[in-house]
Amino acid sequence: MMLSTPPSPFAENITQAAQVLANASRIVCLTGAGVSAESGVATFRDAQTGLWSHFNPQQLASQAGFAADPGLVWRWYMQRLQTVEAAAPNLGHIALTQLAQLTPSFTLITQNVDDIHERAGSGNSTEGVLHIHGSITQFRCNVCGFEHVLQPFERVQALPPICRQCQQLVRPAVVWFGEALPERVSALAQRAVAQCDVMLVVGTSGVVYPVAEWPYAAQQNGATVIDVNPICTPISAMADLFLQGPGGEILPTLLEVVQQLRASN
Repeated sequence: MMLSTPPSPFAENITQAAQVLANASRIVCLTGAGVSAESGVATFRDAQTGLWSHFNPQQLASQAGFAADPGLVWRWYMQRLQTVEAAAPNLGHIALTQLAQLTPSFTLITQNVDDIHERAGSGNSTEGVLHIHGSITQFRCNVCGFEHVLQPFERVQALPPICRQCQQLVRPAVVWFGEALPERVSALAQRAVAQCDVMLVVGTSGVVYPVAEWPYAAQQNGATVIDVNPICTPISAMADLFLQGPGGEILPTLLEVVQQLRASN
């Protein structure tokens, strides 16, 4: 008689996570740099190679650094923008878009400043994708906040553009070191975290605060926390289910099982 192979702990975790997601009414997904890295967008510090390896992150992403050398900061972000625009959504991005379509309420919060989630089709809800650390594809005045539409020639110039409203320097609409999170986006994100029944965390280090506290807050409010990451993080340790591996591999598998469960109900 043939003996069946017992299911692996990983397969069991996938099944359990899929069952939780398939039964959920309100899912919050928090994504971090690992999701974009799978599309070829290096993390902030990993991108500091070659010419940029000589610079401290504080020089490239702070008010003090911008005041000291605005041209340096501008050129850095134009290079980052070029990398983002060349990147394509990976299978993890696409799986999250499809999972959202299966869920009554799905809120996507990202720590990433790129627009790859949107290009994968995410953000069709009223709130859209909640960019908790801002967006590198948007620009505003550093002083008055007036929105600036980036022109092609401004991408290659040595200095930042000038604000048409107050004649001060334009900057990317990202959150720099020492700056507060965008108030409206943060409020929407925290409300979704407080109300969700499942929090899916993908590709985040779990060490950037205050966002790193949100899975704990969700769990304290009764939500199931599922962490997807190639490496163990503080969130992996506290999560109800930890699926170890890249999001681009784990999420499509997870989605397939969710779809099967939904179809059978």
